[in-house]
Amino acid sequence: MTRTIAIVGAGLGGLMLARVLHVHGIAATVYEADASPMARTQGGMLDIHDDSGQLALKAARLHEAFVRLIHPGGQASRVLDAQGRVLLDQADDGTGGRPEVRRGELRALLLASLPAGAVRWGCKLMSVEALGAGRHALSFTNGEAVTADLLVGADGAWSKVRPLLSDAKPAYVGTTFIETFLSDADTRHPASAEAVGGGAFFAMAPGRGIFAHREPDGVIHTYVALRQPMAWVEAAIATGERDQAAALAQVAAEFPGWAPALTALITEGETAAVFRPIHALPATHRWPRVPGVTLIGDAAHLMAPAGDGANLAMVDGAELAEAIAASPGDLEAALQAYEDRVFPRSAAAATGAVEVLDACLGAEAPQSLVRFLDSAMGMPSQS
Repeated sequence: MTRTIAIVGAGLGGLMLARVLHVHGIAATVYEADASPMARTQGGMLDIHDDSGQLALKAARLHEAFVRLIHPGGQASRVLDAQGRVLLDQADDGTGGRPEVRRGELRALLLASLPAGAVRWGCKLMSVEALGAGRHALSFTNGEAVTADLLVGADGAWSKVRPLLSDAKPAYVGTTFIETFLSDADTRHPASAEAVGGGAFFAMAPGRGIFAHREPDGVIHTYVALRQPMAWVEAAIATGERDQAAALAQVAAEFPGWAPALTALITEGETAAVFRPIHALPATHRWPRVPGVTLIGDAAHLMAPAGDGANLAMVDGAELAEAIAASPGDLEAALQAYEDRVFPRSAAAATGAVEVLDACLGAEAPQSLVRFLDSAMGMPSQS
């Protein structure tokens, strides 16, 4: 029996689901609100883990193509204190355990692997109606309407599919990231470029920190992390709407006495600062089995960023596709099998994400982060 599968959201999870279904000869359609693949930027670097995201890419038969996207040296990590002293310096060991790739290039790889017409662009979900027997009617703001035997919410933090299954809503975790960029950094910002090094960079203190990634083509992508109430964030956003330089100065003022090479990652930012308040669902978020609908990725288990989000979304997509392929005559059994795996995995990852954020910004930072990375990598720190 042919079933109509509708996937809402063309992020990494939704595309991975469609791709692995395609590998198994099962058709699906992805509905994406963006007007085109290039409608907006796709974020910075991602570390794709060999025990999760890379396994999904192998299920999608895309691992060899993925390897060609890896940014050499990007797996390196270093931790500095506020005065710029190096506390930990881990080189990229070349093993490929957590190599870095550009999110946009990874998404493009998945898109190119799908048959023509598998992604419907400009389809922003407006409403969903349960029709019974697991079927759902979807209406989009562009006037399109479809009926699906299986509806998968891959539509991120503020999912419009999630309310079919759960009353949970993302809550602010008390930390905000502020995103900035430097270009041609080795030439134009040599002190900052030297501090950041060749991969991931962390300069931390209790309640505040500066994260950065070295990206290809001389770009340094910075995330400033601040534990601040939402009222402070909203005021800073309002300042930025009037005066970007003043907004960056307001953020930099939270780092008194820090080394100029570090604060320059904020004050010399070359693009408009983007404030990203971090929200999360409850770590133990789950839902009862509802016929014909499920969630993957951030729609299912939004959590603080800790390097797992993209990997979990791709694993979700691959495992759901494989469960469907393994139970072609019993869709509900496939959904149950998938959810039985995703709930404990996402709960463990969400708990770990809280621990990572506290290691970065808690009372013992930066030493707590050094200890965490030492434990994770099994390597001695350099001080």
